[in-house]
Amino acid sequence: MSGHFSALLAATPPAEPVDRVPVTVLTGFLGSGKTTLLNRLLALPDLEGTAVIVNEFGAVGIDHDLVAHSTEDTVLLANGCLCCAVRGDLVDALVRLRERGASLRRVLIETSGLADPGPILRTLMGEPAVVAHYRLAGTACTVDAVLGVDTLARHPQAQRQVAVADLLMVTKTDLLDDGALPAGLIDRLGRLNPQAMLRDDTVMHAQSLRRLMERPPLDAPVELAPAYRPAAGVAPASTADAGLHAEDIRSFVITREEPLPRDGFAAWMDMLVAMRGEDLLRVKGIVAMAEQPEQPLVFHGVQHLFAPPQTLPAWPGPDRRTRIVFITRGLDLEALDESLHVLARRKRRAPAAANG
Repeated sequence: MSGHFSALLAATPPAEPVDRVPVTVLTGFLGSGKTTLLNRLLALPDLEGTAVIVNEFGAVGIDHDLVAHSTEDTVLLANGCLCCAVRGDLVDALVRLRERGASLRRVLIETSGLADPGPILRTLMGEPAVVAHYRLAGTACTVDAVLGVDTLARHPQAQRQVAVADLLMVTKTDLLDDGALPAGLIDRLGRLNPQAMLRDDTVMHAQSLRRLMERPPLDAPVELAPAYRPAAGVAPASTADAGLHAEDIRSFVITREEPLPRDGFAAWMDMLVAMRGEDLLRVKGIVAMAEQPEQPLVFHGVQHLFAPPQTLPAWPGPDRRTRIVFITRGLDLEALDESLHVLARRKRRAPAAANG
């Protein structure tokens, strides 16, 4: 085997290291309520062992009544949460956190409103100094209930923020005339990222974020769509509305009933990463391997970079199909499906020919 994914697969450890600190990324466009949510999180009791990395303290506006101790670049809250301002490189900030020697249980990274979260996710999955001690727990994104439709139509970075999220939290619902989410916003979010959890109860947003921050290391991917189809009504590339998204972001799921040969799946992933890695905004899945059908492989990646795949000791539920979620920019789902079929069939035939 050769290629980025094959190399990772060949080195797959039998289990996830239990001592890596989970890191959650909080993103959301300017004015979408990210700071309000962050302050609600900081007000929760018992955040001992939690570190929150922010762009700057002034923007967050931490309530001084909550502060127990502060320095130039850190603020310790009375509930045990440590807030750190990024001064330069994120890798350095995470390394410094680790070197403090305190008991670190979880980390939350707040991005700026105009930031594409992709580079941060790639750092968490590919920077050796980070991967050795931290793991990605998930990504949360705030979306303005009033201005969200217009924001997503005008700003590609807002689309990318939504596309890579595991948890979407719709804010400012109290400003809606009838309290109901706009149909256009629900439709747009569903098209961009139908697999994400959607929460519109602003009172519970902080708790929802806290639960994401505490997601177990071997937590299987979210429940995926029941069949290979354009998720949430997204049309195949040949018939999709060309004006649907400024960047033509599409989400779909590929499933397989029959386990896949390990080499065939690895060759397919190598090909995707090499040829269209820049357009793989987010990929995650659970895969039945022909060589180990009772121990599924889980993996996730952003563009060219993938975290080391992990082998689960058993299937997390009764559904034992391969399910792979793609959030892409301009990829043709039918071509992806056919290429997987061809490579898997080719690899299945190779052992049979050798034995003959």
